Amino acid sequence: MTVRTAPRRSRKSAADRKAEIVRTAIRLAGELGPDRVTTQRIADAVGLTQPAVFRHFPAKTDIWLAVGEWIAPTDGRDEPESRAATPAEQLREIVAAYFAGIARNPAIPAILFSRELHAENEKLRAHFERVMARRRARFAALARAAQEAGQLTPTIPPEDLAALILALIQGLAMRWSLENRDFDLEKEGLRLLERLLATAQVSHP
Repeated sequence: MTVRTAPRRSRKSAADRKAEIVRTAIRLAGELGPDRVTTQRIADAVGLTQPAVFRHFPAKTDIWLAVGEWIAPTDGRDEPESRAATPAEQLREIVAAYFAGIARNPAIPAILFSRELHAENEKLRAHFERVMARRRARFAALARAAQEAGQLTPTIPPEDLAALILALIQGLAMRWSLENRDFDLEKEGLRLLERLLATAQVSHP
């Protein structure tokens, strides 16, 4: 008589398992809040033991640093592009893409404003500080180009416009999160962006 054995389960590679742990941490952050995500909860959700999780990430802070890299890669490969004809339109398209990305990954606002980021993980804080500086510089370059093209008034420093746009994205994302995501983030974001840019547009007699 032939004895049938159960099919062997294929083992995931270390890279695939690490990616699964990171995706699970992000999902749990969205469901529970970052401060309630423990390595035990991650292990249970992935189907591993806690020591197995630590074989891939020596510390919980390393998991969150990988989460930060997944949300906003250091090399900027996730930065949205625009082929719009004018700098002002490029600015609008890029801001819209950021809002759309947050809407697809609702855990992002919670992670950006978590205790983990601001008090417990200096490497994660430094990572997002670099990301925000890069985005602010990009907004400033587009604002400067729009001013040179006569689309925005030169009376407002482009660095100030960039800071205001970045604050709009971060502030509205947090409001969206606090209000249980009950409004269209991209639509509201673009509406407020238009109000902001209207104050900087060149007035024609």
